[in-house]
Formats: sequence, structure tokens, C-alpha cells
Amino acid sequence: MNGSRIAAVGHYQPAKVLTNEDLAGMVDTSDEWILSRVGIRSRHIADADEPVDELAAHAAAKALAAAGLAPGDIDLVLVATSTAVDRSPNTAARVAARLGIPRPAAMDVNVVCAGFTHALATADHTVRAGAASRALVVGADKMSDVTDWSDRSTCVLVGDGAGAAVLEACSAGEEPGVGPVLWGSVPEMGHAVRIEGTPPRFAQEGQSVYRWATTQLPPLARQTCERAGIRPENLAAVVLHQANLRIIEPLAEKLGAVNAVVARDVSDSGNTSAASIPLALSKLVERGDIGTGDPVLLFGFGGNLSYAGQVVRCP
Repeated sequence: MNGSRIAAVGHYQPAKVLTNEDLAGMVDTSDEWILSRVGIRSRHIADADEPVDELAAHAAAKALAAAGLAPGDIDLVLVATSTAVDRSPNTAARVAARLGIPRPAAMDVNVVCAGFTHALATADHTVRAGAASRALVVGADKMSDVTDWSDRSTCVLVGDGAGAAVLEACSAGEEPGVGPVLWGSVPEMGHAVRIEGTPPRFAQEGQSVYRWATTQLPPLARQTCERAGIRPENLAAVVLHQANLRIIEPLAEKLGAVNAVVARDVSDSGNTSAASIPLALSKLVERGDIGTGDPVLLFGFGGNLSYAGQVVRCP
């Protein structure tokens, strides 16, 4: 096969906005404290009766519409999430049911914050192998469900949302629009970012994650560009996992992507885990900050201390 390309993207965020001032009335924090440490001003929070698959389905429907496709055109649904409450049916199957997609292969991918880029690579490999022709790839998380809202070290970080991409096989002779993936993990440091317990709660060792991300990830991001055959200075945009501006900005600078638009959606959305990359990418496309065919580096990292990245062509 000739590879795959992203045909369209879409995103969705709940209507409720939680500002730093709102949080200051809930825990011992302030707008200044939050901005100086993570660069977040506000985040969107889903209602109690708005499950992860509903967030995912809204984003997926927008991507399908943007691609000009019908539900029956999709034969693979992958949803990256780590916050689904139920084990079965999985989130991907529920999204397919909501959208009326008939008989797709439907799988969830749980690599937490790097989930979307793992799922995108998996879909690309599946299309390349001829096992699917069009895939719906979604990153969706409801972090508010796994957050201790009395813990100021974590509750200021998170938000809810979803982003989606429609992936399809390239035509004969067409250059692939999804580059080779670079992925891996640091299993012995899996304790640094956790969602565990009953009820499950998000926790992390912030300084360990910061040191790892700012020192270990820049060379990995450069390797991702090398695999795609592109120099960092030729990137049109860099979309990293939206965890913390103090991680995003140094990583982009060390990469050397001097001419790229750097996604900073974390400021308005918080850390939405697997949703953060497709959410930020979709907003860049929607605003016209990047154009069709532009090379964009996607790089997810975080939970499990896993990472995955690829260079894609903007739809």
C-alpha cells in the first residue's frame, strides 16, 4: 500500500468553562500561581451525564462531516482514552453506535497522554497492510472524572474534551501523509504518572515528569523528523501533548522548529490527556494557522512515560 493521509479533523469541548478564579474558590490557589507554573488560564469540564463516548462522538461527527464522508465509509474506529468508566462495550464501539457506523473493527487504545499518536500510527499501519481503507481515530478523555478536586497540585491541570481525525488510504502514486512513527516508553518510571485506585484518581510526580520531558524528549522529537525526512526548521507547526507550557515551549525551542506555529491550546483547555493533540491540531486547522499539505509534527508523551510521534501533512 502507498500509506495513508489525514482527510479531515474535528474537535469538541463541553460548554462549561472552569477558570483559575473559579478554582481559587475551591482550593488554596490563584490565577497567578497557576499561570506561572503551567500556563493554564481555563479549562472545559463535562457535565456528570456527559460520558467519554459522547465527547468522542461529537468530535468524530465533525471530522466525518469535514471529510465529506458517511458513517458507512468507515471500517475502523480507534478511540484513545484512559478515562472510560465501562470495560465493555468499549468506547470505540459506543462511538460507532452513536454515529451509525456499520460493522467496523472497533478498539480502544490506552496509552494515556500519548494515546492519540499511538492510535494514529496503528491506524496508519492497518491501512498500509490493507486491513482497512478508512479509519476514524479519536482521542477523548474526561479527566474531571478521575481528579481529586481538593488536590491543588493536580486539579488545576486538567480539562475534558475530544479530537478526531479521519484517516484514509493514499491514491496510487500519492505521497504518504502520515510519516513513520517513533514510539517507546520508560516502563520502570511508570509510577511518575498514574490513574489508579478505587475510585481511580490522577496523580503524578511533577518534577520527575518535567525533567524527563525537557531533557529526554527533544532528541526523540528530532529523530521523528529524521524518520520523516524533514528538517525541524521546515515544519509548519508543532503540536505536542498539551501538558504544561513550561514543557511545551522549551521542547519546541530545543527541537529547532524556528519557523513553526507552536500549539499552545493548554492555556485555554488544560491537560486533556489523549484529546490534547487532535484538539489542538483541529483548532489550528479551523483558524487557518496551517494550510493543506503543511508538515506538522505531532508528539505525544506522558502517562506510562510513553511517547509517540510522527510528521503528518495538514488536511
